[in-house]
Amino acid sequence: MRLTEDLRGRTKQYASKIIRLYVTLPRKRREVEVLGHQLLRSGTSVAAHARESTRARSDSEFCAKLGVLLQEADESSLWLELLKEDCEIDNAEIDHLLKETNELIAIFTTIVSKVKRNA
Repeated sequence: MRLTEDLRGRTKQYASKIIRLYVTLPRKRREVEVLGHQLLRSGTSVAAHARESTRARSDSEFCAKLGVLLQEADESSLWLELLKEDCEIDNAEIDHLLKETNELIAIFTTIVSKVKRNA
């Protein structure tokens, strides 16, 4: 199983939204800067691993790359939650990104499960 162009585009759009959120964060606060940087790294990594998965040479390599993608997405969810709850960053984009993160996790978990089941 391979990723569709729509799904690759969706992860790239997700990374772009992460970048745009990062630019708007009040980075004068040290904790926001640290969490924002972590989010920037993990959120953009989701798209990078989606793209890498398209070059997988086997189903097991494909699943491994998507496994890392899922770890990065889960980590992104944590940073978003901490920015919202502990740093009190009240931003509608954080809510949207949390929703999108959960949807991407569900989609990629399903893909990995189907590939493993069919292997």
